[in-house]
Amino acid sequence: MSDSVSSATDEPVLPLTDQYPEIREAVAKLCEGFPGEYWREKDEARAYPTEFVQALTDSGFLSVLIPEEYGGAGLPLSAGAAILEEIHKNGCSGAACHAQMYTMGTVLRHGNDEQKKQYLPKIASGELRLQAFGVTEPTSGTDTLSLRTTAVRDGDEYVVNGQKVWTSRAEHSDLMLLLARTTPKDKVAKRTDGLSVFLVDMRAVKGKGMEIKPIRTMINHNTTEIFYDNMRIPASSLIGEEGKGCRYFLDGMNAERVLVSSEALGDCQWFAKMASTYATERVVFGKPIGTNQGIQFPIAEAYAHFTGAQMMVQKAAALFEAGLPCGAEANIGKYLAGEAVWKAADTCMQTYGGFAFAEEYHIERKFREARIFRTAPISSNLVLSFVAEHVLGMPRSY
Repeated sequence: MSDSVSSATDEPVLPLTDQYPEIREAVAKLCEGFPGEYWREKDEARAYPTEFVQALTDSGFLSVLIPEEYGGAGLPLSAGAAILEEIHKNGCSGAACHAQMYTMGTVLRHGNDEQKKQYLPKIASGELRLQAFGVTEPTSGTDTLSLRTTAVRDGDEYVVNGQKVWTSRAEHSDLMLLLARTTPKDKVAKRTDGLSVFLVDMRAVKGKGMEIKPIRTMINHNTTEIFYDNMRIPASSLIGEEGKGCRYFLDGMNAERVLVSSEALGDCQWFAKMASTYATERVVFGKPIGTNQGIQFPIAEAYAHFTGAQMMVQKAAALFEAGLPCGAEANIGKYLAGEAVWKAADTCMQTYGGFAFAEEYHIERKFREARIFRTAPISSNLVLSFVAEHVLGMPRSY
């Protein structure tokens, strides 16, 4: 993460229009085949949107960030952001598959040649899914350095014991990135040492030291808790150098912030369109309700907040692609996008009145889904703590 906002002299030029119009058009066209009724049915059954994920895979959208030499499109981060934004702008959800865009970056940047050749082409083609990321634990939460899951070397294997929670898509993934402690916390020179990242072939260990339990939540997020009981994985599962996993983990966080924020931006636009259209067409007391400033202004205000958030997220993506520090921008963009989408969701609910609570309008479902952006993948409060300490130079608050 960056300790300060980048100086104006080294910043790349930001796009003046939406990037990748052809990709956006193709994504929008694909989304037409998955209307609100499809998502409502999945939500009611808490079912995984297999058909939608397969359609994205077949169209190559989930492999755009994988280099061409491994079967992907080799496009920059902003292309992935455009895809996820467009998915949500059209009323669909990328939550079932967005992790692949940022988890594969750990393998790409820190994996060895053999690991890249073995896995990336199959991930790009859809033969393998890398959708699960085992980091958060029940006791440590966002205090990642205090995680308790251990991986102990035993000959040509590691033996893993512990528990993870909020590991989404684990039931629908072939591979998982796992962050575990390989050196006891009291024996490391620096707090950030002693953690390692592993690429786990879940097909080989399910029921053999790995137990997955689904967690039913207020949204259809396909999340789970996972228990590891003497789970044995090959030593070749280790990504990079043992004990340096914290750095590898943090290395991908800025990309994750940009991609998830882009989903929130897409939802902002969906809510704005739904609210403004309804306010224009809904006639009460002989005129459209949108002629009343009490209805009109909140919608316009929500859209203004979206526009500001979008600019910061685009700035973070541009800095990331230029290889420049972007920790502050990525985190601030995530904060602004999370707040903007929640405001847009609430405004849309208010605009529709009682009809917003009817499932057939899809507002209540999207309203529930919008709330997660203020909590995950990083909470708004932790972003504010980061900005206060690392950007404004204030004392650490936790």
